[in-house]
Amino acid sequence: MTIKALFWDIGGVLLTNGWDREQRADVISHFGLDAGDFTERHKLAVPELELGRLTLDDYLSQVVFYAPRDFSREDFRAAMEAESQPHADTLALARDLAGRWRMYALNNEGHDLNEYRVRTYSLHEFLLGFFTSCYLGVMKPNPAIYRLGLRLAQVQPAEAVMIDDRLQNVEAARSVGMRAVQYVDAAQLREELARLGVT
Repeated sequence: MTIKALFWDIGGVLLTNGWDREQRADVISHFGLDAGDFTERHKLAVPELELGRLTLDDYLSQVVFYAPRDFSREDFRAAMEAESQPHADTLALARDLAGRWRMYALNNEGHDLNEYRVRTYSLHEFLLGFFTSCYLGVMKPNPAIYRLGLRLAQVQPAEAVMIDDRLQNVEAARSVGMRAVQYVDAAQLREELARLGVT
């Protein structure tokens, strides 16, 4: 069956991860926070953040600003946002493919950071829609998010390719019948997509 649509993970593929372990460690260290305490609080709050049921401001209240700090929410949020960097070669590849295939984001992220990243890196210029956990209320690797993305895009599973850096998410996409590529870098992705006829 001919490929009609590509579904892109954002964090770890088009951009660096937004608020994953490495990014959190950088920001925690910068502000001199207790890593153990932060991690325990984060673990409880982050699913609600990424499912769109907790605002970033409420997340920060629970995880950072439950005690007086010598820095502001604005400072902390700016440091979070600064962790987002482009994967320039992969963005260039995605832009090259735009217009030939329908392309969508399918990712896990909270509203505020997702919207910042979409806006800052102009992802809306080549992605037709953003099937993000905070909007859909379900997260990868739950197969339901892939089925929902396919229904919203109006494509059959075998007509779609999921591009993700995490093996578990790739396996989940395949479990619903999608083709899937585990991303390593832009050159490897270009080769694997070419094998699927996406050039």
